[in-house]
Amino acid sequence: MDDIRWGIIGCGDVTEIKSGPALQKAEGSCLAAVMRRNGKLAADYARRHNVEKWYDDADKLIADPDVDAIYVATPPSSHKEYTIAAAKAGKPVYVEKPMALNYDECKEMILACETYNTPLFVAYYRRALPRFVKIKSLLDEGAIGKVRFANVIYYQKPSQGDLERAENWRVDPKVAGGGYFHDLAPHSINILQFFLSEPRSAKGYSSNQNRLYEADDIVSGIFITEDDIHVSCTWNFNAYENFDNTEIVGDSGKITFSTFADNPIVLENDHGRHQFHIEHPQHIQQPLIQTIVDQLHGIGQCPSKGPSAAKTSWIMENICTNI
Repeated sequence: MDDIRWGIIGCGDVTEIKSGPALQKAEGSCLAAVMRRNGKLAADYARRHNVEKWYDDADKLIADPDVDAIYVATPPSSHKEYTIAAAKAGKPVYVEKPMALNYDECKEMILACETYNTPLFVAYYRRALPRFVKIKSLLDEGAIGKVRFANVIYYQKPSQGDLERAENWRVDPKVAGGGYFHDLAPHSINILQFFLSEPRSAKGYSSNQNRLYEADDIVSGIFITEDDIHVSCTWNFNAYENFDNTEIVGDSGKITFSTFADNPIVLENDHGRHQFHIEHPQHIQQPLIQTIVDQLHGIGQCPSKGPSAAKTSWIMENICTNI
């Protein structure tokens, strides 16, 4: 099979280690071109990563006949624009998370890809990481029995940049859709959708306690899955320390893990307490990218596509209600 030749729109920090090299190292895949509005930075990225072509115009990269598929790695404010442009060109799209600024934009992206018969994948890469695949297998095997509820608690200290009110697109709602909640919480929410089932209702509240930036810095909420599992969540980005913990509780045990921290998975049930230490790969998006490449070659399925990613945005929108 010929390699899937990728083009990156927005070759920033996330592409340096997490995804760019993964597009090159996945079997049946290669990185053919990159784009950044600053041509010097695009050229520098291409040189350092041994990529043949670079552009400072996204339309030219999308139109390149040597590019088969598009990876959109820009901030959320331009995800919809580039996804729809790629779909119109008939090229599969892999877009960073969160999928878009809001749920309505997600629906527009899905509709465009359906209209032009173009696959749409989203970078919720935890769905393919060995660490989280292990949790999924424990749940599917009934290690904690029937799941009853889950709790997510995440908080962190403000960065020095935040305290100094430095420019940061991640806390600019016009660019990010919100603040750190929109940047980090989607991973926690989406992986629970993968473990459990899709949501049928979601409610919550958000506010700006510290007022270091425009976006809200605390969000709390609950969503209920199609299987009637209750998931309660709290995120705070102005606490005294960093903490990252999720527990899934069943009728015969529980599983505890961190979404971001490199802590062991802990399983507790009638057979005792067990820990699983599973390291991440060097390029953290490579397992998911491999599933995308395999699907494009017709030999597999990617577990992270537009509809499930849009549901993540739907949950976020419903629980992030400013008070």
